[in-house]
Amino acid sequence: MQTAQRTEDAYGDAFFGAVAPDPKLTVSEWADDCRRLTQRASAEPGPWRTSRAPYLREIMDCLSPSSLESEVVFMKGSQVGGTECGNNWLGYIIHKAPGPMMYVLPTVETAKRTSRQRIAPMIDETPELRERVKDSRSRDSGNTLLMKEFPNGLLILTGANSGVGLRSMPCRFLFLDEVDAYPLDVDGEGDPVGLAIKRTATFRRNRKIFLCSTPGVKGESRIEDRYENSDKREYHVPCANCGTYQKLEWSQIKWTDNDPDTAVFVCASCGKEHAEQHKTEMLEKGKWVKTREGLGLAAGFHLSSLYSPVGWYSWADAARDFLGAQNSTDRLKVWTNTVVAETWEDEGEEIDTSGLHFRREHYPAEVPEQVIILTAAVDVQDDRLEAEIQGWGEEEENWSIDFTRLYGDLDKPGIWNKLADWLRKPRIAETGEIMDVKLALIDSGGHYTDEVYKFSIKHGDMRFVPIKGASTPWQPIATWPRKRNVKKVYLVMVGTDTAKEVLAARLRQTEPGPGYRHWPIADWCDEEHFSQLSAEKLVKKYRRGFEHREWHKTRPRNEALDLSVYNLAAIRILQQHFHIRLDGYQARQEAGQEEEAVIVPAPITHPDPWLN
Repeated sequence: MQTAQRTEDAYGDAFFGAVAPDPKLTVSEWADDCRRLTQRASAEPGPWRTSRAPYLREIMDCLSPSSLESEVVFMKGSQVGGTECGNNWLGYIIHKAPGPMMYVLPTVETAKRTSRQRIAPMIDETPELRERVKDSRSRDSGNTLLMKEFPNGLLILTGANSGVGLRSMPCRFLFLDEVDAYPLDVDGEGDPVGLAIKRTATFRRNRKIFLCSTPGVKGESRIEDRYENSDKREYHVPCANCGTYQKLEWSQIKWTDNDPDTAVFVCASCGKEHAEQHKTEMLEKGKWVKTREGLGLAAGFHLSSLYSPVGWYSWADAARDFLGAQNSTDRLKVWTNTVVAETWEDEGEEIDTSGLHFRREHYPAEVPEQVIILTAAVDVQDDRLEAEIQGWGEEEENWSIDFTRLYGDLDKPGIWNKLADWLRKPRIAETGEIMDVKLALIDSGGHYTDEVYKFSIKHGDMRFVPIKGASTPWQPIATWPRKRNVKKVYLVMVGTDTAKEVLAARLRQTEPGPGYRHWPIADWCDEEHFSQLSAEKLVKKYRRGFEHREWHKTRPRNEALDLSVYNLAAIRILQQHFHIRLDGYQARQEAGQEEEAVIVPAPITHPDPWLN
């Protein structure tokens, strides 16, 4: 009750503080005067300098109370300072324009991590903020991970996956970060962006809404939809030779002899080549140009990573990443989203498995030497269990290893004991090493949920884990639960739609490498197996006025596809939640190191974290 009363009092102070006259100081001016970047959160610690990324000035100033724009949209690439732009706005509000503010990130866990790694260091290192937000260690401070009180104001951090968080309070200021990573629907209440914006209705006349994100898939991208309905500003920079102002386009980045280090920007008007060191002067003289006019439009900004300041992300880096993505659809999609800041448009709507049967290989051993770790997946049918073991190498290159189909009465323990024996059977690697399945995911969404739970508890609930599919767009491929459920098991939610899109892209790959799939010459790996991999297709649907895509069956049996989805979810869990990395394998082998995998911290910032 005391905590609730404190929150109510803080909100009351915030509400009445929000109706006070606003200062004329802009957000960019405040940032240059007050903001300090910390060594914990920045590669360039010290005083903030808008001149380092001059394109952010107009964006921040549109967020200032003196600006008439009520909504600001920033569709961006990586390494351009978008989130720090929003954090400057947050600091400005605490210091100069206090009021109720909500900061929404894709998940509650991401919100907590952002609070620890970005917000807390900003407050600690900026005296003007530190004196207004009490130390979280002090008694009754009003400063928690997800709530920050300050005089006449209140900041709430929450995740787009939390309906309770999105309903927490009315707010004048709303920061929606990485909106293309939000779920389509939250707790059956609808689009989280719409739910959050409803929180600003009380302050309709003086509210500010900032939407910031790298884009996702064409037709499903929230940030692209908002940008297309804005005044669509582009940052134009001058040519050092002819003075022509133009947008930095990827088609104008050129390099010679397949060497990314020679990358230059070529003027579209006179053909003058600009080296990376010219970028600083080009950015300083740059200007935002509206490409659409109209009353009531949001202020919309589009900026690719080609504008990233010298020392952050170079044209050579962009060229190098582009060349490295040519043999991987997954990587090319990431490059398109995060470098040129454009949405990705899939080439096809169906999974094409024609010819895959002829790609089967003779493995020199049960487990090829490139495999670092084994996972397993179990599909539960009314009269049988189907299970597949897959091996994973560098950057999720994938080998199908073994398969079984067990018939029997699933109400009785016999068939489950056979499954346990099969999963526990050691597999022999080409190196002579004995390898075990590290994680097996078991479908629990059918008629035998209790039996799956019992199997997990009996044989190891951290190794044999029940799953439930969530066929909703933008869901993470796998989410490890924070605690056991009421049945005393860890129940993993699998974003089946997201996983199927990743698999569809990978099945189109024709060269071994990141994400490429291998199959053995084996009786179970037949035409029927490959037909099941293509048993679903994407169709467009509309829900609550928002277009999205759903996977629909084109044939009755799709077990091979489901098993691939569950195995992909298993390897993501091992990487994201148990910090197992699938990189550097060859280097470790050449160095004579025998470790199976390297354990490192692995922060997650995207619903499909492997794509970061």
